[in-house]
This record gives sequence, structure tokens and C-alpha cells, in this order.
Amino acid sequence: MTEVQKATEAATLRRVRRWIGIFIVCLVLSGLTAFPLETETRWLVDLVGGSPIAEHFPAAAAWAERVRDGVADTNVRYPFLAYGTDWLAFAHLVIAVGFWGPYRDPVRNVWVVQWAMTACVAIIPLALICGPLRGIPLAWRFVDMSFGVFGVIPLLIVLRGIRQLERAAALRQAPVPAA
Repeated sequence: MTEVQKATEAATLRRVRRWIGIFIVCLVLSGLTAFPLETETRWLVDLVGGSPIAEHFPAAAAWAERVRDGVADTNVRYPFLAYGTDWLAFAHLVIAVGFWGPYRDPVRNVWVVQWAMTACVAIIPLALICGPLRGIPLAWRFVDMSFGVFGVIPLLIVLRGIRQLERAAALRQAPVPAA
């Protein structure tokens, strides 16, 4: 293996690990934001209410207020329901930990990346099926679906890099023909 090939392989591994790291950070942040929903929905209403969004998109502002009121009312009357979003947050954190394997050895753990890509794609039918059942506005379903679309982008970059690493490993192990 030439020095150029080694440098290229090392750069590919760094790029793969950087994108996996970004994905892990996004999962952790997403998980942590699932804990303080009442505070966050209050902030959202404050932000939307004092901006041109409320003027130009009154339905969005009304929806934000409805969600804030629903979360606050539920927390007062049925606080145990927030336990479900605690588990959602925990799941994001656990999934983030699961990416330690691909970070350490991306080729051997490529299946985790493929599984995560499947999960990202599965967000779309979930939002399209469950959103209407739960009375979620179409625009918000598109926001939800965007998590799958934007989530799969770094994973596609990672998968492409892993495939390059696999090819490099195969070339290293290929027998050299006798001259």
C-alpha cells in the first residue's frame, strides 16, 4: 500500500468518524430537548408570538399556543404522561451510545448505519399515518418528516465512506500476482 493510499484511507476514516460524531451530537441534543417540553413550548409561543410569523402564519401561531396549553395542562392534570417523552429522550441517548461501535470500527459495524438509515426512512410513513390520527397539522408533519430526510444525509455520507474503506481493505488483502 502506497503512502498516498494510506493517507487517503486515513482521511476517509476521519471523515466517517466526523460525520458519525455529528450524528451522535444531534441525537443527544434531540434527546435532551425531549425532557423540558413545557418550557420549550412556552419559549416557542414567546418567539412566534412576538415575530412576523404570527402575522403571516396565524395558524402556526395558534398551533404553537395549543401545543403549549396542552403540554402545560397535561403536566398539571396528568404528569405521568410526560414519562413517555422521558422514555423518548432516553431512547435518543441510548441510540447515540449505539453509534460508538461504528465510530470505533465503521466497516465492522456498518449494519448500525444501515439500521439508522432504515429508521430515518420509516419516519415518513409514521408521520403520514399517525399524524392525521393524532390531529397533527400537515405542515408540522413535514417538519417531523424532515428529521428523517436530514438524518439520512449524514448517514449516506458515512455509508459512502465505509464502502471506500471496505474497498481499501479488500485491496490490501488481495493477493499480489507473481511477476
